[in-house]
Amino acid sequence: MTKPDIWYVAFGPDKSVKSDTRAAGTVRTTKTFKSEIDAKLFAQQIIAKGWTATAGTLNPHQPKKTIPASQIEDWADPRFSA
Repeated sequence: MTKPDIWYVAFGPDKSVKSDTRAAGTVRTTKTFKSEIDAKLFAQQIIAKGWTATAGTLNPHQPKKTIPASQIEDWADPRFSA
């Protein structure tokens, strides 16, 4: 039996940067991961692109964790990994 995905990273272009005035709205995408390490590695790539991201655990995984955009860089930084 395969291990279920328990982490997600939701990401999209930075809303404060208007790169295309024709765009009707900001498109956000979510990708799921089996481990927190994989989610952090992906979030690092998204941040490097200059995009925004949030992360957290999927329901019904406990304990529930959410990482807001304001904390995503610190959370994904390998220097602060446990």
